[in-house]
Order: sequence, then structure tokens, then C-alpha cells
Amino acid sequence: MKAKSLSTLSAELKEYIKKELSEEKYLHSIGSEETAKELAEYFNADVEKACFAALIHDIAKSKSNEELLKLIRENNIKVSASELAAFKTLHAPVGAFIAKKDFDINDKEVLDAIRWHTIGHKNMSDIEKIVFLADKTEVNTRDLNFRNQVLKAIYDTNNLDYGLIICYKATIQSLLERKLYISIDTINVWNYLTECLLK
Repeated sequence: MKAKSLSTLSAELKEYIKKELSEEKYLHSIGSEETAKELAEYFNADVEKACFAALIHDIAKSKSNEELLKLIRENNIKVSASELAAFKTLHAPVGAFIAKKDFDINDKEVLDAIRWHTIGHKNMSDIEKIVFLADKTEVNTRDLNFRNQVLKAIYDTNNLDYGLIICYKATIQSLLERKLYISIDTINVWNYLTECLLK
């Protein structure tokens, strides 16, 4: 049987996530897809992959912490100790697992973009960066002033990393203000980006 294209799967998965996620999270997913398309077209990245990964990046978002941990344990999903200490990030690795297991998605770039859309990592691909940024700046549920700030930095410099560093700064500041755990992975990416951009 011929494998379905990502665009064909996107239409089917829109119905799935509409049922699986809250209305707000569904709108967030649709908005992320639209912003990913905008960025992918501008940076000559694979639009189909970027849009698909952005659309389904939160496919595991409705699951409880208990459900996420159970899936991680039972399926030996690789997560760091730092991620386990930050429950809000666990839907990302589980989401990549679900995309592969339940929907037969085998494209590594797509799976990696889903896997890393919360904390990111050093040396992300353009698709990973685009999905990460689309998640933080989509127009339906995110702060529009923040969105405009990030996109302006990206387009003014023609560099996705300048958008990433604004997102990481905002995340770290928010966690500090709320006295919440900051993943060492987040700190490592922040340090990496500042080193790259200050060279």
C-alpha cells in the first residue's frame, strides 16, 4: 500500500486533534501550522514537513502527567532527568512517539521537530527551529506583541537564531519570576545560542 503524503495525513489529523485537544489547543495547533508555513517559505525550508510537524506538535498535550510517565516507562521513550523534572515538557517526546507508532510517521525531521519543540537542543535543524518558533509565536493564542518582536528579529537579521534567543530569554525570565525549575537543557541551549550570536 502506498504511504500517505504528509498533506493527506494533515487533513486526517486535523479531525483527530480537534477531538483530542481542547478548543484552545486546537486553535493553537492551527495557528502554529500557519506560522510554520510563513517561516518555512521565507527560509526556503520544506513547507510540507514544517506545517505537518507544527500541526501535530501538541498531539499528546491532553494527556495527564501520569499518562505521559506511563507511556515513557512502558515504551522506553528516551528522556533526560532534566525533562522528567519539568512535566510540562513531557508531551513533546511522547508526541513524537505517538506520531510514529499510531500514525506511521517515519520522517526523522518531522519527528525531531515534534520531539524538541519544548526545550530544543544545540544545532537544531531549520525545521526544528521553525516548529519551535511557530509554537511560541502563532497568532491565535500567543501574545501578539511578543510574536511581532520575535518575527521582527528574525526578518531583520535573516536568522532564525535571533528569534530563538528571544524565546529562551522570555522562558527563563518567566520561570525565574515564578520560582520554577529551569531545565539544564534549556540553560545549555541558551548558552550555546549566546556564544553563537556573539561570535
